[in-house]
Amino acid sequence: MLQAVTFQQISQILELTDRLGISREWVEIPLTPESPGIVRKLEKGKLEIVVDAEVPFEEWLGLLEAKVKQVMGGNGD
Repeated sequence: MLQAVTFQQISQILELTDRLGISREWVEIPLTPESPGIVRKLEKGKLEIVVDAEVPFEEWLGLLEAKVKQVMGGNGD
């Protein structure tokens, strides 16, 4: 079980959101993972990405792009 999100993991998440054209200023990644993890839009429009504590990080990261696209309306805008 993942206890904390590392700098390397945050960098991997931000690389993905960069590819989708999402500004890093609009992405929030809490340092504490939860189970289940969640991807959602916050009230002010920021994207919150909470890493899943139970799923292996690489496996979870492989599913993240589809979740982000879904939350952002399908195209990452």
